Amino acid sequence: MILVRSLSKHFGKVKAVDDISFEVAEQETMILLGTSGSGKTTTLKMLNRLIEPTNGSIFINDINILKQQPEILRRGIGYVLQNNGLFPHYTVEENISVVPQLLKWDKKKTHHRVSELLEKLHLTKSQLQAYPNELSGGQQQRVGLARALVADPPVLLMDEPFGALDNVTKASIHAEFKALDELKKKTIIMVTHDVQEAFELGDRICLMDAGKIVQQGTPAELLFQPKNKFVRDFLNEQRLQLEFKSVTLKDLKHQLKKFDHNGFEPDASVWFVLEKLKQDGGKVVGFEELISAFYYYKKQQSA
Repeated sequence: MILVRSLSKHFGKVKAVDDISFEVAEQETMILLGTSGSGKTTTLKMLNRLIEPTNGSIFINDINILKQQPEILRRGIGYVLQNNGLFPHYTVEENISVVPQLLKWDKKKTHHRVSELLEKLHLTKSQLQAYPNELSGGQQQRVGLARALVADPPVLLMDEPFGALDNVTKASIHAEFKALDELKKKTIIMVTHDVQEAFELGDRICLMDAGKIVQQGTPAELLFQPKNKFVRDFLNEQRLQLEFKSVTLKDLKHQLKKFDHNGFEPDASVWFVLEKLKQDGGKVVGFEELISAFYYYKKQQSA
């Protein structure tokens, strides 16, 4: 779906992005993770040509985007900013309708699509005529996401989309993000410096430092098969929680025999299961077996 090869961006003598390559499969969520200044946002902006690369190539659906008109390219790409990027003097409906107007949709089609997204993103019709400053931070971010999704683009780019939200609001929107059918059909590249967010939302992660990709792989691969000391140290502070979030019941299926799976999907993480058990008082057959299976799996992966 997205193929990046030997991509670089130099600002004078500064190599903001230095010869990176990666692929993102269709309907996959790739996270660009790293500290400030690692090149994450510059990389993201080159994918929709807000910044032109110094060297390298970018293909989306086998099309070289550097040979496309930027306006045509961006019609197939949704873009979500950290500060939501809403126009302050536009109502919610007007903000979401910007792209349909550019595409010359009729008013009936636009209104239907806006109403559809409002319901999916847990916003009310009474908020259609509200202005951004009348909404909470979480509501503003939902409007920004609706605007990015309104024309149903196959690709979604997200630059620290939840970075300005408090932890409670962020947790709620993360849950909505993972459950939203609209997003399950998208190929997504998201920038974040939040390690927990990366591991919770990403199918794969590119860990960046000083303009380079240090390691890319699934969350479990970064945790259990770190490429070097930088990767180990970067994840070390939150390691146990990340491990619980990265390992699923499906990963432990050969070790779990007595564990009560009722109500839990195979893709449920050990962290999710433990949280649910805590809420339910932990009364479940095979709880100790779950923990033992987790540590056995961890030992096998790290061997």
